Amino acid sequence: MTDTTAVCRRLVGRTAVVTGAGSGIGLATVRRLAAEGAHVVCADVDAERGEAAAAEVGGRYAHTDVTDAEQVEALFRTAHDTYGSVDIAFNNAGISPPDDDSILTTGLDAWQRVQQTNLTSVYLCCKAVIPYMRRQGKGSIINTASFVAVMGAATSQISYTASKGGVLAMSRELGVQFAREGIRVNALCPGPVNTPLLKELFAKDPERAARRLVHVPAGRFAEPEEIAAAVAFLASDDSSFVNAAGFLVDGGISGAYVTPL
Repeated sequence: MTDTTAVCRRLVGRTAVVTGAGSGIGLATVRRLAAEGAHVVCADVDAERGEAAAAEVGGRYAHTDVTDAEQVEALFRTAHDTYGSVDIAFNNAGISPPDDDSILTTGLDAWQRVQQTNLTSVYLCCKAVIPYMRRQGKGSIINTASFVAVMGAATSQISYTASKGGVLAMSRELGVQFAREGIRVNALCPGPVNTPLLKELFAKDPERAARRLVHVPAGRFAEPEEIAAAVAFLASDDSSFVNAAGFLVDGGISGAYVTPL
């Protein structure tokens, strides 16, 4: 796991916006980006968690429902007005509810709710932030997809999987479209991560957890700090030629056929 007390300072003076900032990957990333010197605007629909994240790093909290276009526009406007630029957008907010399951049992309401939160929100965030980055002539957008965007699973969450495939495809297209304007857009594709979301899902279905864990070559799930380290890399100039990519941080799952015992 990454030791954030020993990180380099690649993001000094830059402004980062993180959605879903109050817990899990989002919170770990808030801490990592701040440790590298960034001003961080913490967006979350949960005010208590979002405010706590912002207070911890001396950042700014912005109450944001990422499915609401006006709130998303206000989020990036706040970041720009407060710090003078928007250099990094980590569009990370997402859900994985229990009623999103097999296509045979997942209702239209669950399908649409997941699509709105996981895919439409990324569209809204990119649409809102790209004009700021175009005026600056630079910027890094990191959209949270998933390793399920490139693999299939018999333990299906059909809308979640489809939404993450959409994030991957959209990120690729935006990265190509705006590359010559100094804007990079990448899709972060984590494997299973030890977050409250995953813990809740697996606590309700230990058999599903066991079925998934056996496919991870490392024999464990990722820690949020390990994903945050990848976000910091993609946000920094160290990744200046990484663009329109599906950036896999999955412990080798997508490359595995038979895993170690």
